[in-house]
Amino acid sequence: MLAMDQGVVEEWLSEFKTLPDSAVSNYAASLKDKGALVPALYKVIRENYSDLLEPVCHQLFEFYRSGEPQLQRFTLQFLPELLWSLLSVSAARDPHTSGCIEALLLGIYNLEIVDKDGQSKVLSFTVPSLSKPSVYHEPSAIGSMALTEGALANHGLSRVVYSGPHLQRENFTAQNRFEVLTFLLLCYNAALSYMTSTSLQSLCQLSSRVCICGYPRQQIRRYKGISTRLTVTSEFLVQLITGIHYALCNGEVDLGSKALDDVLYRAQLELFPEALLVGNAIKSSLHGAALKSNNKEGARSIQVEITPTSSRISRNAVTSLSIRGHRWKRNESQEVSVEIDAAQGGVAIPEISVTGVGGERMANGDSLRPRPESDMMGSASEVSPDPRAHDSSIRGQEVRRQKSVRRMVENEGSASAGRSQY
Repeated sequence: MLAMDQGVVEEWLSEFKTLPDSAVSNYAASLKDKGALVPALYKVIRENYSDLLEPVCHQLFEFYRSGEPQLQRFTLQFLPELLWSLLSVSAARDPHTSGCIEALLLGIYNLEIVDKDGQSKVLSFTVPSLSKPSVYHEPSAIGSMALTEGALANHGLSRVVYSGPHLQRENFTAQNRFEVLTFLLLCYNAALSYMTSTSLQSLCQLSSRVCICGYPRQQIRRYKGISTRLTVTSEFLVQLITGIHYALCNGEVDLGSKALDDVLYRAQLELFPEALLVGNAIKSSLHGAALKSNNKEGARSIQVEITPTSSRISRNAVTSLSIRGHRWKRNESQEVSVEIDAAQGGVAIPEISVTGVGGERMANGDSLRPRPESDMMGSASEVSPDPRAHDSSIRGQEVRRQKSVRRMVENEGSASAGRSQY
């Protein structure tokens, strides 16, 4: 470790101890401006025999215990590196060099499993329904689920998974090590959007090293670290995949892809169904556009399809309102055709009226006011709205008129013949 980095760390250790409680918030906001501090702290954590490791771990625990969100996130960004230091030291069977790291991790764990009143927390997670949109899927892209998820959603049924209460731990053992580390990764993933690119890179490196150490893939990756196989659990790998997914979609394409492949490689060897299911699902859902984005600055997000806010009802849907509107349009077009025929010198046909007495029209075609009896009687002589009915009635009237004229001519002829005989 360089003397300059050591001086930066020593200054950081001394300035926080002299701060009053009222200045903690301003101090937490100013930590992001110290560009040389974070790389120097990484170097201290990676050097297990550094004299500054113990005071640095104690300072990070004070940050987390202060309750200031920015100071807690500052501590969490070093969590992947702290986990790897603990696991590598435990694999080398030299626990005396990791005592301060164990104390820091156990302190964070014991703070997170209780609430402000000191009561044990019970975390609840609602399993999303496929019939409702989420950040990972759209129901329209899956198809009809009327007989499965749709029926459950209509009845308001949802599956809730509970985690906790968790027991407090005073030291690490072979039985509780990955239980504690999995819960710490859960806390880390809850603050992924605040993590820096250096922290995401450390997470990807942690995932690859834990999964390939002691296996043939270690030679392919050309990693010259420890060669002892590390015991892992399926829940631990699932938490690693969650962080890798975020890193993949936020600029860490190369490291994220290698880490995901290494985790799936280890999950296949261990036959972990949960890790295989989540890892393969994320690998299948990644799009080329998301992987080609190397923008590491600005807002971090996962590219998803946004549910449209407009109505999904088709414009051509048949409703009662559309049927009434279609009837009005048909009647109005018939009125126009009748007027055109009359203007061209055709047979004068009475005008079809679709309004009431006062010219007012209702939505269902009836007039707003009742009509007198004269109008009711006159309405019987109105021509049918159907043009073919108009033509047939006209032809019938013409035929009857011709028959009556013929009978009148015949009667007059017979009458004149009778007078001439007389």
